[in-house]
Amino acid sequence: MTALVNCRQVYNPPAIAAVNSYLVVDGFINTGPNAVTSFNINRTRNLGDSTTIGVPELNAKVSILDTHGTTYTLTDTAGTGIYTSAPLTLDVTGQYSIAITTADGRKYSSDAVPCQQTPPIDSVFWRQPENFTVYVSTHDPTNNTHYYRYDYSETWEHDANIISPWGVVNGNLVATDTTNQKWRCWSTAPSTNILIASSAALAQDVIDSFPVATVPQGDSKIDLQYSILVRQYALTQDAYNYWLLIQKTSQNVGTLFDLQPTQLVGNIHCLTNPSEPVIGFISANSVQQQRIFVYETYLTNWIHNSPAFGCDTIQIAYNPNSFPAFNPVDTGYGPYYFNGPTVLVLAPNFCLDCTRFGGTTVKPSFWPY
Repeated sequence: MTALVNCRQVYNPPAIAAVNSYLVVDGFINTGPNAVTSFNINRTRNLGDSTTIGVPELNAKVSILDTHGTTYTLTDTAGTGIYTSAPLTLDVTGQYSIAITTADGRKYSSDAVPCQQTPPIDSVFWRQPENFTVYVSTHDPTNNTHYYRYDYSETWEHDANIISPWGVVNGNLVATDTTNQKWRCWSTAPSTNILIASSAALAQDVIDSFPVATVPQGDSKIDLQYSILVRQYALTQDAYNYWLLIQKTSQNVGTLFDLQPTQLVGNIHCLTNPSEPVIGFISANSVQQQRIFVYETYLTNWIHNSPAFGCDTIQIAYNPNSFPAFNPVDTGYGPYYFNGPTVLVLAPNFCLDCTRFGGTTVKPSFWPY
């Protein structure tokens, strides 16, 4: 047995040792009126990399080109690899492509693609026999679409375990209001799954009750109020087949920026080195979207898994003549309320601050109250 152990050697398969940093172009040309186009341009990770996200492709030159030779420039203003255009109103009867020149001089170009007009969403709705699931329905009365892709953005409200009328600024007690409160937060997260649907096998171009998102029973996303913005995109058949392949591969191994186990044949090519793989499929289409709001009170027997455990309070003597000074011996506690003029009740800071669950105290502009 000792001899066998001593003969073991580390084996690094060629797929792990190889340098497989391929360009990934994620986005579409937005053909809606006065619409902004964005592309997330990254490099794939190698299997042995420690990073869990793609590597942004910085300082590239990115443009949209139409078949008449007009060029529209996209810029990465934040230095994140996300290249964005000015608001554009493109001719939907034309065809469009993108051109990319990286900082090291490599050139990439996509095939020219026609514009797809996305039909309106008929409805976004939810059902909750146990888990909470959001569905979308749509149809194209012209019977021209047949292939659809969806994504969404979730936003939910979450409160601190304890709501206090007092806060602390520069060592002083201050009354809290909407400008400085930490009892109410909002978190937002994008969808991560590839969501595609097709009506090609049906007699009519109808997508009925397609599930886009599920919140498991008891998830704190719906402890108070939850909102989801569902976006719908029309696809060509080629684009649908590409996203179908992405769905079958990347959702089993990670993200679009991981090294893909299957060769993805998109419509973007490296002009500098035609043998270099490029990951991405450029489409040109408009976007339809619809938002819904759901209160926890709408749900049936929804389980709350956020008890106020560990929020035991303590009391300290407080000299009213020193108001508004606040200098507790234990800095792990913050002001909760006054119990008479000379007693201040304190609670653990993590129970008073909703940001410990993530998110921001800035209310989204679309929030209803």
